[in-house]
Amino acid sequence: MKAVVFEDFGGPEVLHVAEVETPEPGPKQVRIRVRTAGVNPIDHKIRSGAMRPNLPPKLPSIPGNEAAGLVEAVGTEVTSVQVGDAAFGWTRGGGYCEQALLATFAHMPAELSFEDAVALPVAGETAERVLRLLDVKAGETLLVHGAAGAVGTFAVQLGVARGARVIGTASAGNQKYVESLGGIPTLYGDGLVDRVRALAPSGVDAVFDVAGRGALPESIELRGGTTERIVTISDYQGSEKLGVTFSGGGPGASVASPELLAELAQRVVRGELKTTIAATYPLSEAVAAQRDSETGHRRGKLIITVS
Repeated sequence: MKAVVFEDFGGPEVLHVAEVETPEPGPKQVRIRVRTAGVNPIDHKIRSGAMRPNLPPKLPSIPGNEAAGLVEAVGTEVTSVQVGDAAFGWTRGGGYCEQALLATFAHMPAELSFEDAVALPVAGETAERVLRLLDVKAGETLLVHGAAGAVGTFAVQLGVARGARVIGTASAGNQKYVESLGGIPTLYGDGLVDRVRALAPSGVDAVFDVAGRGALPESIELRGGTTERIVTISDYQGSEKLGVTFSGGGPGASVASPELLAELAQRVVRGELKTTIAATYPLSEAVAAQRDSETGHRRGKLIITVS
């Protein structure tokens, strides 16, 4: 099968399409003929070598950890889907390829497109995990830094669904977009504290830093000087320096499950959750897709289409 691989760490140019062996599913896995694969910031961080020595476990490596497609082989213990079904979820061994293994997955509702489906696993799990860590409740005020990206899009909507008042920072061009998600938009950058205080005179109860653009000191100030109920998924150095919780979704922290996938999918089908596709790239243009991802300015999800 064709797959995007990298044999050494470096810039996007180390990615290239190659012929690799078709994987066989383990007892609890399925193999899908990939239709769409998600592009996430973790992909270029792994490819650059920023995640060494833990990730990837070996080279060459196929990027991507979420995909959607048609099931073509099932493990001996799989009963939830069968050959021919549409399925989506988290991959084992990469997603930028023609055939991928899904390790945690769910059946795709017929009303859900492959593009919408692949936008759910990583961004949906991340948003749900952090909202649980923050223990966001109805009537509280949640501040989301980077509200227009893939994770921010879900964080705003899921926060609003919990009954919270959500303030979302975004660029000038994304203010209306954040508002369309149910959030209260404001600009990031200089003057952030004053702008947020004007919108929330009683203060903010929790802060979700999606963007990782140096807003943790302002977040602490807005929380009245405490680091409690502030979580970042992007600013590891800042979290260590300031004592803010960093959530990377590693073993023991992830809330990934077939049940979560099914719930997110049904919310989309019912019109309760909106997905936004920023751009799609064919498998042959994975270099361009990761370059796009590295800018960090896209509204919604970047996707690779395979077949």
